[in-house]
Amino acid sequence: MTEKNYNPEQKMKKVGTALENSAKQKVEKAPLKKEIKEEKIENAEVKEEKKKPIIKKEIVKKDHALINAQSVHVSTKYAMAICKFLKYKSIETAISDLEQVIVKKKAVPMKGEIPHRKGKGMMSGRFPKRASEHFIVLLKGLKGNAVMNGLENPVIVEASANRAQRPFGKGGIKRKRTHIRLKVMDKKMIKPKKDKKKIVNKKMEKKK
Repeated sequence: MTEKNYNPEQKMKKVGTALENSAKQKVEKAPLKKEIKEEKIENAEVKEEKKKPIIKKEIVKKDHALINAQSVHVSTKYAMAICKFLKYKSIETAISDLEQVIVKKKAVPMKGEIPHRKGKGMMSGRFPKRASEHFIVLLKGLKGNAVMNGLENPVIVEASANRAQRPFGKGGIKRKRTHIRLKVMDKKMIKPKKDKKKIVNKKMEKKK
């Protein structure tokens, strides 16, 4: 018999003591894990307390509404005429007038060698269909902006059209492009214009 198998009882005792030691170590380590978890929970609570309160920014309402359209596929000449036609009108009346232009019931007054049209204070004019369709889309967007800013009776105060970069098309033809800007203000906010003639007359009277 070899030395290993000589005393089996002693071997069994060693195995038993080893198992007991491992069990004790597990028992000792278990509470440490719980303590670590508790520390983590405490740290998380402290972080939550340190978080700044969320401040909601109030939306500042403006006294006007704007729309800037870049490089619109419209003739600059027609756009300028329509801008003059729409100025100092409410958005709803402007849309209804342009709808009548599309149906050829109302003409947009224009200058130059253009045929005469019927209507009060009308010399010559045309019915720019595509341009008026583009303007209706812009006016609807402007109406939404006016509602967001809380304007009750919006009136078109500013309407301008400027020539944009004209890209080349087929056969070297330059395409029509225009920048359009429309501004709206509440009717109460608009200040009445002073008559220049009255001011001049007052100055003349003072000199006398």
